[in-house]
Amino acid sequence: MDASAHRVTLDRGEVSLSCLVAGAGGGRVVLLHGLAGDAGELHPTAEALARGHRVAVPDQRGHGRSTRRPADVSRRAYAADAAAVIERLCDGRPAVLVGQSMGGHTAMLTAAWYPHLVRGLVMLEAGVGGTAPGDEDYPARLGAWFAGWPVPFADRAAAVRYLGANPLAEAWADAMEAGEDGLRPRFDADVMRAAIEPVAARARWEEWACVTAPTLLVRGEHGKIPAAEDERMRAERPDAGYAVIPGAGHDAHLDAPQAWLAVLRDFLDSID
Repeated sequence: MDASAHRVTLDRGEVSLSCLVAGAGGGRVVLLHGLAGDAGELHPTAEALARGHRVAVPDQRGHGRSTRRPADVSRRAYAADAAAVIERLCDGRPAVLVGQSMGGHTAMLTAAWYPHLVRGLVMLEAGVGGTAPGDEDYPARLGAWFAGWPVPFADRAAAVRYLGANPLAEAWADAMEAGEDGLRPRFDADVMRAAIEPVAARARWEEWACVTAPTLLVRGEHGKIPAAEDERMRAERPDAGYAVIPGAGHDAHLDAPQAWLAVLRDFLDSID
């Protein structure tokens, strides 16, 4: 990030949030990473936007350098954190909330529950939550996968190989904490399972319908949002913009960073 970038710790009593802050002028933008991510994977996005905006990127609770084992991992808690970041790191000015995957779900709920703080919403590969029939054990399966990582990894290369040798694997490896015995993730598998459970518990169609901020849905061409959910979201909010990033998957911000930035900048320019 540029020379003005720095980390700050936001004390919220029961949790501390480690946040990257960069830029000073223009509008306010808050970026929210997905499950098991951290602020680092949104570093290129923040760096690009910081030239004309003030950008805040928190490690969300349970992730990165923030409180590792928070007592509360409800959707209300995550949205309240996002609201606190806007209130305290964006000078209280309404911000554009940009979130990927679970971060996009958090951004949507924050826009619905704190409309006075959100002047724009971008949901990258994010939907309204819930699970398809027969997939109700998704949180348990995901938690078991995280718990099965053969940690510590000997080095970054070993971590990347195990995690799939793709851009997301590289971002996760870069976020790991180095110890005497190797690299370990900065999160716990049971916390990841607990955090995703309320996302999967029910679809938040009511919250989606009541978002009033200008909204952009961004999908990867090979993303994970079910077609039926995507179509219903667009039908219920025909005012929302829509963009597909060619060749990209669920982690489009890592798969095709320049195309992602072009889409995001166009949206920011349209509401500034």
